[in-house]
Parts: sequence; structure tokens; C-alpha cells
Amino acid sequence: METYSLLRQFADSWMLLALFTFFVAMILWVMFRPGASKTYSDVANIPFRHEDKPAPSGEKEA
Repeated sequence: METYSLLRQFADSWMLLALFTFFVAMILWVMFRPGASKTYSDVANIPFRHEDKPAPSGEKEA
């Protein structure tokens, strides 16, 4: 078997499985890691901040 065929077969089978597993693991890590909800709720409120009335939980930038 030549090198291209071997690498193509590896990429189509095991690498696809490895990348899918990595993708699912990153989604689970982002959703369930400790402290994530506070961080993401602060980031989600950025569009609603105004200079005259900033969001209550956000830190002011210099």
C-alpha cells in the first residue's frame, strides 16, 4: 500500500473519530467547567452596556 492511500485511510477513519471526540469534549468543557456561567453571562451582557448606565455585574475598563 502506498503512503497516500495509507494516510487517506487513516484520516477517513481514526482521525475523523479523534477530531469529533475533541470537538465534543471542548463543547462539554465550555458548558460544564466551574465558573463558566458567570463569565459567559458577563460577556453576553456586553451589547447592553451603556456609558450612562453600565451593566451592574461588569467591570469598568480604563
